[in-house]
Parts: sequence; structure tokens; C-alpha cells
Amino acid sequence: MTVSFCPAGTRGLIPSFKREPSLFPFGAVCGNKHSLLQVRASTAGSESCVGVGVAVKEDFADEEDYVKAGGSELLFVQMQRNKIMEKQSKLADKLRPIGDDILDLVVIGCGPAGLALAAESAKLGLKVGLVGPDLPFTNNYGVWEDEFKDLGLEGCIEHVWQDTIVYLDDESEPIMFGRAYGRVSRDLLHEELLRRCVESGVSYLCSRVESIVEGSNGHSLIACEHGINISSRLATVASGAASGKLLQYEVGGPKVCVQTAYGVEVEVENYPYDPNLMVFMDYRDYTKQKVPCLEAEYPTFLYAMAMSPTKIFFEETCLASKDAMPFDLLKKKLFARLNTLGIRIVKTYEEEWSWIPVGGSLPNTEQKNLAFGAAASMVHPATGYSVVRSLSEAPKYATVIAKILKQDHSNASLSRQISNQNISMQAWNTLWPQERKRQRAFFLFGLALLVQMDIEGMRTFFATFFRLPTWMWQGFLGSSLSSVDLMLFALYMFVIAPNSLRSRLVKHLLSDPTGATMLKTYLTVNMNSFPRT
Repeated sequence: MTVSFCPAGTRGLIPSFKREPSLFPFGAVCGNKHSLLQVRASTAGSESCVGVGVAVKEDFADEEDYVKAGGSELLFVQMQRNKIMEKQSKLADKLRPIGDDILDLVVIGCGPAGLALAAESAKLGLKVGLVGPDLPFTNNYGVWEDEFKDLGLEGCIEHVWQDTIVYLDDESEPIMFGRAYGRVSRDLLHEELLRRCVESGVSYLCSRVESIVEGSNGHSLIACEHGINISSRLATVASGAASGKLLQYEVGGPKVCVQTAYGVEVEVENYPYDPNLMVFMDYRDYTKQKVPCLEAEYPTFLYAMAMSPTKIFFEETCLASKDAMPFDLLKKKLFARLNTLGIRIVKTYEEEWSWIPVGGSLPNTEQKNLAFGAAASMVHPATGYSVVRSLSEAPKYATVIAKILKQDHSNASLSRQISNQNISMQAWNTLWPQERKRQRAFFLFGLALLVQMDIEGMRTFFATFFRLPTWMWQGFLGSSLSSVDLMLFALYMFVIAPNSLRSRLVKHLLSDPTGATMLKTYLTVNMNSFPRT
């Protein structure tokens, strides 16, 4: 899971370094005006790609793009991204370099979404180039075991808990899910997706992309570092949520919120939970603060994975916030919680800083450049989950791209400009059909409700949520409910909710802009669904 945002004015652009020393060799961290992180990836002994992150707003398209990238916590996000993962192969060592030929598709971004889409597209016979910094997978991913099995990726799960548990408060009984949960091996997932890229013939360039422009022949010209230009019939941006320099987003949409989390994988002397259960949420208050403090303003929960009876991954998570909860407050709250639980840490293996933008605007679906993964706003607005959706939709999206590119290639009678617009429109409609937009409008309504709640409100909400029929709340978490199912979900939740939550739901529907947007989206008739005469 992940966390939230920094209150305006409480933190500067560069976090203070007067804290514990870093656990990892990230490269040079300079105390100059703009702190710098640098990691070098080499091929055949020479420096082939340098990933550099400079914490300045000017690097981003606008304020929202800066927030998506990490905002005032950007340095920690860069530290997480630039970790050294020695068991993950370098892309440049495995994939052949991009040549001078015109490509069918360039995928920009080398995360799970980018690798999956590149592999699936190339498997269908397209000439696919992958472009982006050669960085490893560094975040820990948690998934429902059955969902990863459906993707044929069960071999990438490193640990499975046969059941999952939630604690809301000291008075109520814990909630058992009756569903197995797994932790994905970052290394195995990276190597599996890379293997698929190698086998399907994907080529690669280790470079940042500076711009995408349309050439006179209608092809996309991808401008990379060092004056390198790549010509492609189509470009898809899969470089993460902060892709505003390469994509256009709808104007006037909801403000992006952030889910943030601080985690540690540690060896402990004792573990008070059952190690055979995955602790999905523990919202109980272990701090028992008598005096108001800044960290108490953010409702957070503990997320815990027991890799063994004594090796545990703990994470303090703020589900969503308009102003992100700073990592130092999350860290403070986590260790206060562990101390109260009597958990003594004897060894620290790793720290994790997780920053997931949720909500915000959709990409403008009239642009030629396409998007996938977080860049396409595919992150679940109310939970922060995205990896499973990206991996599951990659084959379908690749099939549509391959089909329309082949149709375009064989139809020489159409002008290139009209054909390009047709290509993009078909692809965007596959990714964001009206049904998906209705579902997202519902999730945004829920997100806007959650960010207004204090800790007691969160407990009441989730106590009601987990009383729903299992297929409802599991479908909500897994994005498998249709827009009609979601309306039934809302009605059922309203019926069983306590009066305090009911009144809050009604007030939210009538007063919050996301309520009006949801109703408008549900009432929008998709004219493309009617037969043409």
C-alpha cells in the first residue's frame, strides 16, 4: 500500500538531511542548492545511461505534474527509484539496440506496464522499441494470489499468506478475508517481463525522452538525449504518472491526491501477530496521544507481511490525502506504533518510500500520442492498485494497436493525417471506453469522501465496507465491478451504514463536485454504441 501529501508551507523542496544515514548506496547526494542523485548503468564496461534526478519544479510540465512525481518529498521518491537491485538484469545487456529503421511502436518507460506492453505488442509482429532509463523495479508489490495466477505469473510470487486480516479498533473483532495474498518478487517479475521482451524481439535505447513531435510523413519523432531521434508510426507513454511533458491531460478535472507509505523490512525479536496471516490494515490506535500532534492529523494504518516468524515487512500507510503526509511523519508514527506493541528491531534490511498519485485528470483522448499504466491514469483512485490492471490489459491493448496499425498500413487511400487520428481514437476508446469512465467517476467520488475523513470516520467506513457481500468489496478492490454493480454497491452500503455515515454520504453527493461529475458521467449516452445508418 502507499501514503499521502505534505501540508503546504511545512516542508521545503529539499528534505533535511539531519536524520539517520541512508541504508543504500544511491550514488552522490549533494548538499548544494539542488540536491542530486546519480546512478550509472554500464554496458560492456562503458557508461551507457545515466539516470539523474534533480529536485526542481522546472523539470515538470506544471504543478500537478510535480506533485505526481513526488512534490516536496521528491528526493525520497528518487532515492527509492534509484536503489541498486543486483539480481535484476540491465535491459541494455539483454535487449538489442534500436536501429535506424522506422518502428511500428515506441513504448516510453521501463516499468511493469511498459515492459508488458512492449512484449505483448512485439509478440504480435510489430517492430517495437523500448525507451527509458535502465532502472530496476524497486517497490514491493502485494497482490491477491488468484489475480496473479490468472495472469500466469504465480511463479513471480515469493511468499503467500493463505488468509488476510483487518483490525479496525480495539472493540470489534478482526475481519478475515478468506482470500490468499502474496508478495511479488521484484527481481523475478522484472526478469520474467524482460524475458518476454527478449523472446518477442523488442529493441531498446537507454535514454530519457525530451519530446514527441509529429513529422511531415505523419510518423512520431521521439526526441531523446544527446540528439538521438527515433521515428515510429505510433508512440505510447508508459513512464509513470508524472508524464505531463509528453502527454496532454484534460483541463478542469479533479485535483490529484496521493497515497504515501513508509516501510521497513526488519528482523525482530518478537512479532505479536500470527505470521501465517497477512495484516492488510490495522487501524487501531497504538500511540494513545494525549497532546495533539501533526502526525495525528492523518489517519494511517499498519500493513505487515511476515516473511518468516521474525523477518517482517512493516509499512505505515496513509490511504489518500489532498496534502501528502510527509515520510518523516510516517516513519515517526510507524516506530511509535512498533514501540508500543513491544516489537524490538534487531536488524534492518531495507527502507521503502512509496508515493502513489491517485485521482486527477484523464489523458486527453483526442491526442495522437497514447499512454498506458499510471501515465494513462490507470491507478485505482480509491486503493492505489495498478500493476495487476496494467499487466492484465496489456495483451488486449497490444492487440488493438497491432490491428489498427496493420489496417492503416494496408489502406493507402486515406491521408496520413486522417489515418493517424483514427489510430489514436480507436486505441484510446479501447483503454477508456465510456463504461470505464463511469467506473472511474464512481471511484473518484469515493476518493473525495475518504480524504475528508478522520480516523474514526475511516473506521466506520471500513466497518461498513467489509459487511457488504464478499463479491462486492472484493470486486471493488479488484476493479472488477461494472458501473451497474457499483450502483448496487452504493445502495447496499447506504442501507447497512450507520446514520452518521448515511448523512455524510448524502451531503457528499449533493455538495462535492465529484458527485455531480459521477451523475453526469453515468447519464452520458455513448453515441458510438448505437448502429450507424
